[in-house]
Amino acid sequence: MNDLVLDVRGLKRSFTQGDVTIHVLRGLDLAIRPGEIVGLLGPSGSGKSTLLQAVGLLEGGYEGSIRIAGKEASQMDGDARTELRRDTLGFVYQFHHLLPDFDARENVVLPQLIAGAERDVADGRASELLSRLGLADRLDHRPAKLSGGEQQRVAVARALANKPPLVLADEPTGNLDEATSERVFAEFLDLVRAEGSAALVATHNERLAARMDRVVRLKEGVLV
Repeated sequence: MNDLVLDVRGLKRSFTQGDVTIHVLRGLDLAIRPGEIVGLLGPSGSGKSTLLQAVGLLEGGYEGSIRIAGKEASQMDGDARTELRRDTLGFVYQFHHLLPDFDARENVVLPQLIAGAERDVADGRASELLSRLGLADRLDHRPAKLSGGEQQRVAVARALANKPPLVLADEPTGNLDEATSERVFAEFLDLVRAEGSAALVATHNERLAARMDRVVRLKEGVLV
């Protein structure tokens, strides 16, 4: 289907440890429509992060087809994959991975500059996103001066800075206390929906997953 933002077919990924081959993904299929938010559930070690890394074009070694925004990634060279990742994907991890020497706004500006945006446009976009996440008075604070929840809000803004068609999130609030996790996750979903992006969100939290449009479960290397 040409209108899918993500179309994964027959995805396989194995790892070899000594004489043992571990089959993590076993011919997995997944389709996500534009604007759809999909929860990815599964126990630790089930392969959720492996799937996100493959879809995020962060590693090779997989078999099968990964089509993002209508473009087939499996046959691309490294430069083309990097360009596709930059133009179509946003990432939120369990740990924020902010650049410590740059303030909140600069952390959201930098990916826009890398994508070719003008500095004033990037500044405006960063300020807008951070303000919508309740950080209007924290724009010039470096990560060390921000709370854990604030740091993760900056990471969310950074992921959406370039208006990606698809956001990939791996336990995006898993490093926060329960109350902060609830608030930040709600803000994450609200912003993704407001921006019109689709999202694939790995979590082990059934309550958080219930807020999404659809939930798929990873079991024995396939989605059920």
